[in-house]
Amino acid sequence: MKRRNRFIFLGVLALGTLVGVGAYTQQQKPLDPFEEAMRQRQMYLETFGVLPGDLFVEEGKELFFRKGPSGKTLEECDFGKGKGVLEGVYAILPKYFPDSKRVEDLETRVYTCMQTVQGYKPAEIKRDEVRAITTYIASFSSKAKIQVVPKHPAELAMYNLGRELWYTRAGARDMSCAVCHDQYAGHRVRLSPVRSPKQGLGNEWPAYRFEEDRLYTTEDRINFCYESIAIPKPEFYSDVHIALTVYMLAEATKAGHSFEELPFFTR
Repeated sequence: MKRRNRFIFLGVLALGTLVGVGAYTQQQKPLDPFEEAMRQRQMYLETFGVLPGDLFVEEGKELFFRKGPSGKTLEECDFGKGKGVLEGVYAILPKYFPDSKRVEDLETRVYTCMQTVQGYKPAEIKRDEVRAITTYIASFSSKAKIQVVPKHPAELAMYNLGRELWYTRAGARDMSCAVCHDQYAGHRVRLSPVRSPKQGLGNEWPAYRFEEDRLYTTEDRINFCYESIAIPKPEFYSDVHIALTVYMLAEATKAGHSFEELPFFTR
């Protein structure tokens, strides 16, 4: 589905959601946030027969098989298990890639291969396209067990950097990731449950947030957190994103967590 048609469709979906929520909240007490998200998800399915996240998957599929300036598609990219293999790759990322000589999460790997394999210049690569392709590839790891185990020296360095970033206080509010996600794990912020990495934090992205009618990837969610605590958000595909993702998913791996249905549906 082309992006223009997709967003027209999402606008109709959002309008239907708002009407449904308004009628619902007038009749009875609000549900638990996760229960409400599942109720909204079911409403989308019953009304339209498709979830908004599925539209991003379809767009990502089109872009994945689109030929770049080099004449190649992203089938020629190795996402961690060999060229063109998508099944389960999201569950093992971030990892070190010899060709780029760096640790990459899925979003960064897509960004890299669009340049090195497909021949796009950085200025030609649209963030929305990377987001859609990431969602398409991640869908092949839906419900998969998380398997991020740093072994390569560069992966271990990223894990250590991620742990340092997790606990380092910064900004005018003197905040860190750990202040919310460790200290207040099990509590709520603006009705949303707070989880720590050991509780599986990070296992729901990419996800469609029905309150904002937007799809978030892990990097989007990290930037949202930075902005929420008044710290300048890092550039996409940066070491900050990758290091924090390595740390979160490595801890989730130790605790035996799996990904949610991807793309997830949340408030």
